[in-house]
Amino acid sequence: MSAFGLSHWFVYVVRCSDNTLYTGVTTDLTRRLRQHNGELVGGAKYTRARQPVELIWHEQHADRSSASQREYAIKRMTLQQKTQLIGSCQLG
Repeated sequence: MSAFGLSHWFVYVVRCSDNTLYTGVTTDLTRRLRQHNGELVGGAKYTRARQPVELIWHEQHADRSSASQREYAIKRMTLQQKTQLIGSCQLG
């Protein structure tokens, strides 16, 4: 949470060890990545069997609702559309 009690939400995409993509939302990217990689309890079942994962894209949202809507939209994208989205702003 920020000093004003507002939290920021992130939509993120990780690349798994088998080269598949996983999309999610969180308020703490570092913690969530550590969870997905098994360093902390709480990673997604999907990523548990595909470690290690690497954060390859994220964007910030003001609230959970808008982040969840964006997550849903990304999950409905084709692999080609996701690749274009990720390529448009590589982390790094």
